[in-house]
Amino acid sequence: MIIFEDLFTALPVWLTILITHQLLILVPASAAYLALWVWQDNPFRGRKIQPGFAQAENIGREFRYTLFAALVFALNGFCIYVFMVNGWTLIYAEVADYGWLYWVFSLIATIVLHDAFFYWAHRLMHHRRLFNLFHRLHHESLSPSPWAAYAFAPAEAVVQASFVTILIFVLPLHPTVIYGFMLHMVLRNVIGHSGFELFPKGMASHPLFGQLTTNTHHDLHHSADGANFGLYFTWWDRLAGTEHPQYREIFASVTQGRERPAGAPPGAGGFASRHVKTTPLT
Repeated sequence: MIIFEDLFTALPVWLTILITHQLLILVPASAAYLALWVWQDNPFRGRKIQPGFAQAENIGREFRYTLFAALVFALNGFCIYVFMVNGWTLIYAEVADYGWLYWVFSLIATIVLHDAFFYWAHRLMHHRRLFNLFHRLHHESLSPSPWAAYAFAPAEAVVQASFVTILIFVLPLHPTVIYGFMLHMVLRNVIGHSGFELFPKGMASHPLFGQLTTNTHHDLHHSADGANFGLYFTWWDRLAGTEHPQYREIFASVTQGRERPAGAPPGAGGFASRHVKTTPLT
C-alpha cells in the first residue's frame, strides 16, 4: 500500500488538482459570462431565453457556491488519485493496453452513463424529503447565469462529484478519458446555464440532433414546474414523461425571435418555490 511520507509529499499533488479543478470551471464560466452577459453586442443577444437578467447579489451567490463546488470536486479528485496510485481502480496508464477504439468507446460510454446517473440522481434530489438539503440552493437561480452551472449546496456537490469515483471501479478508463469527460461535462453544463439559446433553429425537433438537450431545455427546468431533468440527452425525459410539453414550441420562439407561447413558464425573477416540483418520484 502506497502512503504519503509526509505532508510535503501530498501538498503539491493536492494543489495541482485544486488549481486544475478551479480553472476547469472558472475559465469556461467566466468566458460565457463575459461573452453573453457583459458583451452588449454579442450575436445571441436576441436569444435570451427568459426576459431580464439576474441581479448582482444572485450572481454573487452563484459565484461563491461555484468556488465551493470546485473545492469539493478537487477533494474528490485527490481521493481518486490516492485510489489510483494504490492500484485499487481500473484506471490504466497506457492507451496501448486497450487501444484507441476502446479509448473512444470508453469516453462515449462515460458520457452516456453520466447522463443516466444525472437524470435519476437529479429526480431523486427533487423528492420533497431531499430537496431542501440537496437541491434547493441550485434552484434559487430561477433565471440562471453561467455561474449557476456549479452553484451547488455541499450535499449536492458531493453527489455530483461521486460519479467518476464510482465509475473507475467498474470501467477501465485512461486518465485522458477522465479529463476529456470532465471538460465535456463542464462545457455542456455552463452552456446549458448560460441563459441564451446558442443552438441552431430546428434542432429541438430534429430526429437526430433533437436527442441532445438545448439551453432552452435546461433553462425550462429552472423556470418551469418539475420538468426536463436530463443533462446531455432528451431521451430519459421522453421515456419517463418528464419533458416539458411546450419545450419545442418555446425553443422555436426563442430561436426565431417570437413572443413566448401562451402558458410558457414565467420570466426572470427571484426564487419562487411554487415553480419547483419536489416530488416527481412519488
